[in-house]
Amino acid sequence: MAQKTTMTVDKEFRIAKIDKRIYGSFIEHLGRAVYTGIYQPDHESADEDGFRKDVLQLVRELNVPIVRYPGGNYVSNFFWEDSVGPKEERKKRLDMAWRTMEPNEVGINEFSKWAKKADADVMMAVNLGTRGTDAALNLLEYCNLDTDSYYAELRRKHGEKDPYGIRLWCLGNEMDGPWQMGHKEAKEYGHLAAETAKAMKMMDSSLEFVACGSSNVDMPTFATWEADVLSEAYDYVDYISLHQYFAKKSEDTADFFALTDDLDYFIRSIIATCDYVRAKKHSKKDINLSFDEWNVWYHTHAKDEEDMADKPWRLHPHLLEDIYTYEDAIVDGLALITLLRHSDRVKVACLAQLVNVIAPIMTEEGKNGKAFRQTIFYPFCHASRFGRGYALQPVIRTGKHATAEHDEVTDIEAIAVDNEEAEEVTIFAVNRNVKEAVEFEAVLSGYEGYTVKEYLALEGSDMLAVNSAAEEKVAPVRRTDITIDNNVVNTWMKPASWNVILLGR
Repeated sequence: MAQKTTMTVDKEFRIAKIDKRIYGSFIEHLGRAVYTGIYQPDHESADEDGFRKDVLQLVRELNVPIVRYPGGNYVSNFFWEDSVGPKEERKKRLDMAWRTMEPNEVGINEFSKWAKKADADVMMAVNLGTRGTDAALNLLEYCNLDTDSYYAELRRKHGEKDPYGIRLWCLGNEMDGPWQMGHKEAKEYGHLAAETAKAMKMMDSSLEFVACGSSNVDMPTFATWEADVLSEAYDYVDYISLHQYFAKKSEDTADFFALTDDLDYFIRSIIATCDYVRAKKHSKKDINLSFDEWNVWYHTHAKDEEDMADKPWRLHPHLLEDIYTYEDAIVDGLALITLLRHSDRVKVACLAQLVNVIAPIMTEEGKNGKAFRQTIFYPFCHASRFGRGYALQPVIRTGKHATAEHDEVTDIEAIAVDNEEAEEVTIFAVNRNVKEAVEFEAVLSGYEGYTVKEYLALEGSDMLAVNSAAEEKVAPVRRTDITIDNNVVNTWMKPASWNVILLGR
């Protein structure tokens, strides 16, 4: 029998104020993310600019504050000039990263307009693979300046009078990866990133910059890459990026749920590396983390590789369209808890991606095609909705179990968030014991008079259940079997479940 779990939550034990950008996402010119994803002029829901209103409604439901664009691997051969101006004059380009045809019907101007409709800021990536500092400066001038200069005037000629005011910029993408167009060695890339950031700040001093970190924790250059890049760029950048995707390698659900322990190790290792460089440089500045690609991704790997090899240069083909299961949603919930636990240093994070491509939102093709919520939509939506405020450091006593590749796996993973303004505190918890329910007790300090306002949960016995446009098999339920007495919350959390407990006055 699983042991009882006790979680102590004290209002004064704060980790950090959560940066809302931790609930960011990502749109890349890849597969159907853009075309028949956010943009489909012939769709019944299309607005005057060709954007699908049904998709926009779901994006707003997720309350995504920032969206990374236009890649991803795509950005390392991105000629931004081809994506602006009259559509009939734009060049079609071969996208080398995903071996597809890019028509450039949607570019910087259109995406900026879409982001405004989605109530999101743009996180812009610049091409430091096949291009460099000069192209980045020209792009910055086009996007942000209101000067009497060539590229600012060009934007105005294209019908965009006001600058976009983009503040957060990615200096390339996964430059440590041999698969990347323009792959570079660490010090070479670090020098280029430093010089590009320095030049861009001369044009706009309000900017923040993300330098490329390791593409994943298994890279052979992991951690030494970050140390070498930051030895060159530390004084000029604000964040180092991390990317991590979770794949189920066997039929072992319990071990799948334990993968976020590896995520915790990844984050702690990069924080330690950043702080090592800070000490070496005698700097008082912290480099924070931008976890700007994360998600479950493995369902379509084999088919995608085959299609890109055998059917190149197609327009918006079906690529990376993972159909997510119930257990994938639980893993994403665990990842969100891990990110919140490190909110003192993880300031930006992007669920990769947003629509159709390894995404919480899927669309059917055709003029009457529907948009629907994948299973992973719900933990992200809950965290974005209820996870604003201060992350609190919990003390948790819980049972543990072993899996095929992980020892000492906790039954309950949890975090609490204090929203002072709303006088609410939210507990996010996952029972990753796949066999047994766990009695859960939360002891609150500093929250006298609080009651249970809502208890939402994802619960299920079919780990492979999926959603579709026709049927939503995985959706949250409202629980009422929860009590609070003398600031002590009591309930039972079902096996393999995602739980959201909202308390307030």
